[in-house]
Amino acid sequence: MFTESEFTMIVGAGPTGLTLARQLSRHGVPYRIVERSERPFDGSRGKGLQPRTLEVLDDLGLIDRFRAAGGDYPSLRAHVPGGHHDFRLDELHEPTPSVPWPNLWMVPQWRTSELLAEGIPVEFGVGVTELEQEEVGVRVTLSTGEVVRARYVVGADGGRSTVRRALGVEFEGETHEEERLMIADVRLTGLDHDHWHVWPGSERGSFRLGLCPLPGGDWFQLTAPPTDLSPGQLVASVDPAITVTEVGWRSEFRANIRMASQFRVGDVFLAGDAAHVHSPAGGQGLNTGIQDAYNLGWKIATGDERVLDTYEEERLPVAADVLGISTRLHRGHVEGSADAMRRDDPVLRQLSLNYRGGTLAAEHRSEPGVVRAGDRAPDSPLAEGRVFDLLRGPHATLLAFDWAGPLPEFTVPIHHLQNSEGSAARAYDIDGPTLVLVRPDNYIGCVTRDPADVAAYLKLIAVT
Repeated sequence: MFTESEFTMIVGAGPTGLTLARQLSRHGVPYRIVERSERPFDGSRGKGLQPRTLEVLDDLGLIDRFRAAGGDYPSLRAHVPGGHHDFRLDELHEPTPSVPWPNLWMVPQWRTSELLAEGIPVEFGVGVTELEQEEVGVRVTLSTGEVVRARYVVGADGGRSTVRRALGVEFEGETHEEERLMIADVRLTGLDHDHWHVWPGSERGSFRLGLCPLPGGDWFQLTAPPTDLSPGQLVASVDPAITVTEVGWRSEFRANIRMASQFRVGDVFLAGDAAHVHSPAGGQGLNTGIQDAYNLGWKIATGDERVLDTYEEERLPVAADVLGISTRLHRGHVEGSADAMRRDDPVLRQLSLNYRGGTLAAEHRSEPGVVRAGDRAPDSPLAEGRVFDLLRGPHATLLAFDWAGPLPEFTVPIHHLQNSEGSAARAYDIDGPTLVLVRPDNYIGCVTRDPADVAAYLKLIAVT
């Protein structure tokens, strides 16, 4: 379908751009990925991977690497006059048959990028200076002076996206200059790694200092309101027994809550922070960007205009909803709400995000169950392996529940799940012979009792 001259240009090699590169690689789509920075990002910044993102990483064949690189979030230890008290932002959840990884998983962002980048030919020190849409494709001028013609361009180049600005797309929202936060990676002595340590401020809901231990080493992520003190001085001011021995990455966050008015303009797409920037509250931003790329990659591989249009249709409303969640949590911090630290809203895990009612959600049952077209495809144990083993890979998958009759020779893998696989039927809330077509990004595309509906759906998503 694609020739070497019909490559996709990915602009930005953060987690979003790298996930897209991996998606295109396994679909056999030629691409280039450029990054204006001279070297990979080296900070802990977005350190929380939500359960749905872990499922994406499973599908990409990376889950074992990420599990080895990270850990569960520790309980918080609030240091108060006369002692301390411990609590959790959210209780740890036990895995279930349909949700194998139910908890937020901590991996420093530099390590997430490093794992996603393995085998990906990133061109560092190369940015984009100009874009010009042509009748088919995009003329791209690089900072090196090279001019190329790409079939598609994806701007994954952050909140200050050059691609978004070149398109003239509005970045709607607001910036609160007065709401700032210092973040730094520090090594220190005199503090255990078993807790996320917090020193509250004088006003309800405020804090002076947070020190969160990072997995895989002896670093902590330091967070604090803006101060003229150095990280070492700040830490010593709350406890002289703790000594900062090294300061690595350091940044200042400002409350910048914005979203692009469009995610597609012609043959150019926006993803990740280029399309939406969030408060870090709730750990939504990096995860939403990874899932943007997961959604877009297989659609680029089809090269079908109708399918590509569904990227904005599906992801823009999701980004708006997620932006609302992270903004609500952020406001709780600013306003000193009593429950501002809680993270037990199940929506944060991003397992319930769905595309119901959209172009690619074909629900043909008159009385669908709890799980229906447009929803995330659940996992379930099988007699051998599990459902996620059947779905893993770049293909769409047909699950035939209790199907006794013949089926056409569809061009996707078909797996028959009979009564012996009752747990899978329960996970999918299936009653009677049913065909469930799962999209390449492991969302349920079509549910029906008529094979002709499956054939029509495969044609719709350009899989023939």
